Amino acid sequence: MERKKRFRLYIRGAMKITKYIHSCLLIEKGDDRLLFDPGKFSFVEGLVDPGRFKDLTAVLLTHFHPDHIDEAAIRTIRQNNPAATIFANHGIVEKLGEKNIEAAEFSTGTRLIGGFSIEALDAPHAWLLNAEPPENTAYVLDEKLLVPGDSYADTLDAKKGIAMLALPVMAPWTTELGTADFVSRIAPKEIIPIHDGYAKDFFLKMRYDNFEDHFAKTGIKFHRLEKAGDSVELG
Repeated sequence: MERKKRFRLYIRGAMKITKYIHSCLLIEKGDDRLLFDPGKFSFVEGLVDPGRFKDLTAVLLTHFHPDHIDEAAIRTIRQNNPAATIFANHGIVEKLGEKNIEAAEFSTGTRLIGGFSIEALDAPHAWLLNAEPPENTAYVLDEKLLVPGDSYADTLDAKKGIAMLALPVMAPWTTELGTADFVSRIAPKEIIPIHDGYAKDFFLKMRYDNFEDHFAKTGIKFHRLEKAGDSVELG
């Protein structure tokens, strides 16, 4: 039954997007499965087992920070998915190479990965206190879903009006007002919240309530993916 459902999603060109805490997203279309940013916040509490990710087509990484790349988890994922390629920007490829983890560079341009058309965009990481921002790459899937990594960069304005935005809603480098301003610039039709894996449940609910109410006033649907394994479909 699950395989039949995935086939129907593929025929319709729809994606199933499942969030596994913070910025870790599993995106499925038909038999293709892409995993984005499996970082430490997804696994540190034991709520998500990196061994659960199997039959992956590829893994895509936006930037080299531990909340987006857990090296131990990457090794487990690699072991369970030997045919899956890890795609990342130049800086990540170099750093993973130092750890004997092979990755293919994908920093700009468009390529087919399984049944997905994916565009890579240079999207500089937001400025940080007492730290040099790493190279950050945003990815656009089937011209429908924007995964920006840790960036609200002006280069992303080219995707204004996109169907869905994976929105970093909390970070040391932004505020609620900054987040709302970024959404105003991109003007997506729907939002899934990411980058919130360090918030306690009661605080997360409060922030989601506030964002949901605010974005609803402009006709933007905010999907409350609060628990590991919560998902949404994008047609």
